[in-house]
Amino acid sequence: MATQTYLEFEKPLADLERKIQELHELSNDTLDLKTEISKLEKKAEQVQADIYSNLSRWQTAQVARHINRPFTLDYLELIFTEFNELHGDRNFGDDHAIVGGLARLDGEPVMVIGHQKGRDTKEKVFRNFGMPNPEGYRKALRLMEMAERFKLPIITFVDTPGAFPGIGAEERGQAEAIARNLREMSRLTVPIIVVITGEGGSGGALAIAVGDRILMLEHSVYAVISPEGCAAILWSDGTKGEQAAEALKLTAKDIKALEVIDEIVKEPLGGAHRDHETMAKNLHQALARNLKELRKIPAEQLIEERYQKFRKMSRFVE
Repeated sequence: MATQTYLEFEKPLADLERKIQELHELSNDTLDLKTEISKLEKKAEQVQADIYSNLSRWQTAQVARHINRPFTLDYLELIFTEFNELHGDRNFGDDHAIVGGLARLDGEPVMVIGHQKGRDTKEKVFRNFGMPNPEGYRKALRLMEMAERFKLPIITFVDTPGAFPGIGAEERGQAEAIARNLREMSRLTVPIIVVITGEGGSGGALAIAVGDRILMLEHSVYAVISPEGCAAILWSDGTKGEQAAEALKLTAKDIKALEVIDEIVKEPLGGAHRDHETMAKNLHQALARNLKELRKIPAEQLIEERYQKFRKMSRFVE
């Protein structure tokens, strides 16, 4: 895993873990520092617990974007077996911001589709910073239609700041591609599980997020627009992202209270970016449990419940 990157609000934790590392390097057969190290490790764990039990919405958004957070390909490696990636939309090209293909979950075949970001500069550019073009959504739709044909459950991983807003994307039908996915996903007869793993940004997220079960990782976010984008529109000042995040109510707890999602998947202490294996284990259990429940529901009932699920999301309050 990559070197740990600390967020601004994690500075007290960073200082402690730096001291722990220094003591480990100094400790040897003649200089036993195990007691001091143990004390500092307990203190660091408590500091970490205090920080992550009181995250603001803006801080949660920063955690959701953390560069070390596991992405779709990480989950594919840790949770699934026999993954075979499928490429292209059979129309324009292959969008690297969306990955997908056939895999097995506990031995059972499934179709897995998700946004993919990058960690270093080269990979970020290759993945277009996790922002799909229309061909990415058309690729996703092609794979979903394949899953429908072969009666395979669909699992999607959502982690994008939004669909790519470039001129080329608009010329090739970005809005139409997203709208078509919303329509087609709503009437698929196979079970669909959606997982918001990091950023669930606007229509770019929704295009693969119409599901029977919508799960959200504890420190992920889901909103109609990024805090910075919201601030730029409301106050003509993109630096007021913190204020906008509070207004957007974009955390997993907020979204669960609004009944938009079904379940919050607990993250390891300090966030998924600090322990990919434990996060994958927690998510694996949630996926297996929900899929087992969905497999028991007849196709017609599945579609009707999915329809009603999304119909009841909006409400008018005077």
